Amino acid sequence: MVSVGSKALASRRARSCCNLVEDNLMGREDKSYNQGSRNKGMSRKTKNGSFGFDADHSNKSVSGWATDGTAKPKNSSKYQNTFSEPQPSIVRKQVDPETTKYFSEIVNLFESDGVDFEERPVICGNALEEAKGKEFELATDYYISHTLQILLEGCNVDHLCDFLRGCAKVFPLISMDRSGSHVAETALKSLAMQLQDDEAYSVIEETLTNLCKVIVDSPFDMMCNCYGSHVFRSLLCLCGGVPLDSPEFHRAKPSMILAERLNLSASSAPGNNLSHRHQGFPGLLKFLVLGMLKCSEEDVKSLLVDQYSSLVLQTALKLFAGHDQQLLQIIPVLLNCRKENLTEGNFIEMTAVGDIVELMKEAACSHLMEVILAVSPESLYGEMFAKIFRKSLFELSSHHCGNFVVQALISHARDQEQMECIWEELGPKFRDLLEMGRSGVIASLIATSQRLHIHEHEVCKALADAVCLPNESPRFVVDRILFLESYFACVEKSNWKWPSGAKIHVMGSLILQTVFKFQNQLIQPYITSLTSMEADHVLEAAKDAGGARTIEAFLDSNASGKLKHGLINKLRGHFGELAMHSSGSFTVEKCFNASNLSLREAIASDLLSVQSELPKTKQGPYLLRKLDIDGYANRPDQWRSRQASKQSTYKEFYAAFGSGEAKSSKSDSFLADTSKSTSLTKGIKDVRKEIDHHLASSEKYVKHAVVDDVMKLKNKKHKRGHGGASEKASGSVNQKPFLSVDLKKNKRHGQEEQSKASRKKLKV
Repeated sequence: MVSVGSKALASRRARSCCNLVEDNLMGREDKSYNQGSRNKGMSRKTKNGSFGFDADHSNKSVSGWATDGTAKPKNSSKYQNTFSEPQPSIVRKQVDPETTKYFSEIVNLFESDGVDFEERPVICGNALEEAKGKEFELATDYYISHTLQILLEGCNVDHLCDFLRGCAKVFPLISMDRSGSHVAETALKSLAMQLQDDEAYSVIEETLTNLCKVIVDSPFDMMCNCYGSHVFRSLLCLCGGVPLDSPEFHRAKPSMILAERLNLSASSAPGNNLSHRHQGFPGLLKFLVLGMLKCSEEDVKSLLVDQYSSLVLQTALKLFAGHDQQLLQIIPVLLNCRKENLTEGNFIEMTAVGDIVELMKEAACSHLMEVILAVSPESLYGEMFAKIFRKSLFELSSHHCGNFVVQALISHARDQEQMECIWEELGPKFRDLLEMGRSGVIASLIATSQRLHIHEHEVCKALADAVCLPNESPRFVVDRILFLESYFACVEKSNWKWPSGAKIHVMGSLILQTVFKFQNQLIQPYITSLTSMEADHVLEAAKDAGGARTIEAFLDSNASGKLKHGLINKLRGHFGELAMHSSGSFTVEKCFNASNLSLREAIASDLLSVQSELPKTKQGPYLLRKLDIDGYANRPDQWRSRQASKQSTYKEFYAAFGSGEAKSSKSDSFLADTSKSTSLTKGIKDVRKEIDHHLASSEKYVKHAVVDDVMKLKNKKHKRGHGGASEKASGSVNQKPFLSVDLKKNKRHGQEEQSKASRKKLKV
């Protein structure tokens, strides 16, 4: 059995490896918080030089990072280290031997499992009483800090709040210590747990008020410290009523952010998807955020470009998402507007615009600006667009940090008029942007054109022209977009060929996934290019995660079934091989759903050859069950009949309602609402699942009915065995008709039930 102390040490070591602060925008990661690395230095490294989806085109140095991926000193920015009032340092006293021995005995007591569950809060409370007046020394001691974490997790709310009130004056110093930061984090998490009890709210609020007052007096050191900034963000989350470990506010996956920007998933305001919100302290949140911005102009600039304080500000802005009044107080201060009576159209001073544009070329500030654009009220966004970004879009798009801000700006464009301005400046620059490796800007522009329904034909044509030579056929447009980096690195582009074995470009794949959501008449060159691709290239693409998603996007489009079947046919004989790949299994399912009966049988036949190996893969069991490969192997005729029934039912549904992906030019008002389109597509998918489920249920009903008939016959035979010869004779005459008639009757009943369900769906 693992002891409590051992668990704490193991947990600490685990955090040493993986509890890193990640910036959550467009795939750029700032691994700036290695809170648990107590026996190492504070070196921070990036993942093989990646700053985002556009990073693979450049080895340029980003602010705060060297080209080899290691961290530069914090004063690399011309704006940093300008804080006016440095905090006096406090020398930590050595913990006396008697106290060390006492807390060692506490650890031994817990490790011996000699404490009952009911006694644990009392023992933890008594031990915390012994820490009074020594909180700073104990919390910053490497070994005793582990014990304090155990005590803070096990004590009741009164002892927890007493401890925090006792160390309130030195709480920022504890938070900025490598060991103490863990203690501070644990204390805040325990407070969040105690909020489940409504009676504890007032005492917790009083405790947090004391902490916030101390922090607001001098917040800068804590905000700009790699450990302190993490504690600061947790405190903001606690006051904001969201989980302290929420990925939306700490470590949101870049893929989620990117999917929202490219219309590949339903977008939502930060915090809307949280299922475990707790009661917050909105007054304290506002007090804390406004208090930390009461500083000089130079101090604000320093906060904007520091990688740690930028993360704190990002968390604060996300917590205020949807609260326009508070955001209109906070954002202008960050943009260097200090007028007291702000009015619409007067949030940004023109004299500050030049500085703001330059600041966005700093890595930390560009991250922050992306969040500002995401949460800004419409009036403020419009003013930022007009005063800051207009006429500066290409300049920022060309910069290795600024281009991410432009992506956010485009993705959050509010109306067609703004999109018109963006198109005027960036529309003619598609080739230039792709040559510079700024494919993310192109992807955002295409997705926003689709969302706002403006310049849809122009963006599709501009993209095709950008990857084709003058007067060249768009025959290879898809091939080149899949390998954007390889194509634009080629000097003689007319001699470029498919780079066999190379990895497909992530942004190139995402661009094509977005393109295949347009109406068919706008993307004919892309459809023709993909469907005329050589069979071995189609197979190679399907084996790559990015290529597989591109093929799936085409199969989900409303291109004709004939074209889809032609592409699927090029994979015939390789579906078993694809199914063994984690990403390829999804492609196999998409191909199966888009196929006619003969192609479905070909896919099932391919999977039959790997039926024994598939269950060992992650998606294999699901795929075997979904495509009913066992049914195909044992009862091929029934399998074909079921597939034909499914296709017939789908046709009935689509004949009445049409495909969820179908787009009619007559329904512009409907298409303008992305959420409605998404919900309809999802609804049709649900109907498809229900149809499959009902057909399976009907088949089970018939199967059980046949089994019941057989059992009845067996019982009847058993009775006849005890009867006379006349009964046997009569039984032998009636036996076959009995089974035949009942079986037909049960089959008809199953078909009638299936037909009723279909009619019911059609009426919905």
